[in-house]
Amino acid sequence: MLNNNVVLARDEIGREAILTGRGLGFQRKRGQSVDTSLISRRYIPADNAQSVAEVIAGIPLERLALAERVFRQAARKLGTDVPSSSVIAVVDHINQAMERVRQGLTMDYPLRAEVAHLHPEELRLAEAMVEEINAAQEIQLPGGEAVALALHLFTAAIGAPSAQAASEQSRLIGQVMGLLEKTLGEAFDPDSVNAARFAVHLRYFLVRARTSVQIEDGTASLVTQALRVSHPDSYRVALRIRDLLEIRLGTTVTADETAYLALHVARLTSALPQTTQGDT
Repeated sequence: MLNNNVVLARDEIGREAILTGRGLGFQRKRGQSVDTSLISRRYIPADNAQSVAEVIAGIPLERLALAERVFRQAARKLGTDVPSSSVIAVVDHINQAMERVRQGLTMDYPLRAEVAHLHPEELRLAEAMVEEINAAQEIQLPGGEAVALALHLFTAAIGAPSAQAASEQSRLIGQVMGLLEKTLGEAFDPDSVNAARFAVHLRYFLVRARTSVQIEDGTASLVTQALRVSHPDSYRVALRIRDLLEIRLGTTVTADETAYLALHVARLTSALPQTTQGDT
């Protein structure tokens, strides 16, 4: 038991679980069962259950419920499931942000422009999260917290192991888009529909690369041969993107994944006005 409202227990199949509920741990001792009707939330941490439980125990139940509700609601709008680890990370972040406000401190998030460009939907949902949180309580989170919450949503959407890993992947996508802007020239529009589709493709490629399940569907032989003839510059750009990804990720990008990168680049270049491109 951590306090009257938070209990570290084992569930029906033996997993360590963190249970919350008002009065759940009242007069309970180690080894005793709890009144399941009092359980309001159940978290199954991947590891360090004791440490995670101590973090949760330091958060007021109303704040815990509010933070979890708005985050799960935003994640559902992204069409993604939210594991306990992601919920706990966000709840802890929001709690710490509230404590900073109470102490008169403000965090600076210099990545706002990058997040707004690469993850506009996550940022929009995160801004709505901040508005809903502020409407429900006296402590008012600064608008800048939406940047951090957007990265947490991105973390959940791509299944990254942490917000730091998601931030690193976000920067990598930014590097790829920067390479495109340099090589395709001023006519390249990073806000175009095709650029947005390519950014989404990169996001899901990063998920596949992280889980070692890259595409290998036989696309490469046909696509590569065709693009070398019809879009040779696009194919060369795709190879440069492949090299960048391999260097940054420390893994080999499959030929089929490279073919899909080339298809996206070809789509981008085909949509460009007929102007001189950059250094390809």
